[in-house]
Amino acid sequence: MAKKESEDSPKLTFEQAQAQLEKIVNDIEQGRIPLEQSIEKYEQGMKLIKHCRTILEQAEKKIETISKEMQSDSERSS
Repeated sequence: MAKKESEDSPKLTFEQAQAQLEKIVNDIEQGRIPLEQSIEKYEQGMKLIKHCRTILEQAEKKIETISKEMQSDSERSS
């Protein structure tokens, strides 16, 4: 059975996930790890990217909601 995203990156903040992703990229680029481990790290990195995108999408939706509420409030007071 496949792991859920929440199991792969449990409650990581955007910044924590980004830092882990940067370390993975640096390790792979520097050749510090063998090929097989590089592939595993690549897979982990892709999961971190997905996690970061999810966080960013949620933030974008929240900003849109706040903007709509502010615009609605502004129109009512005019």
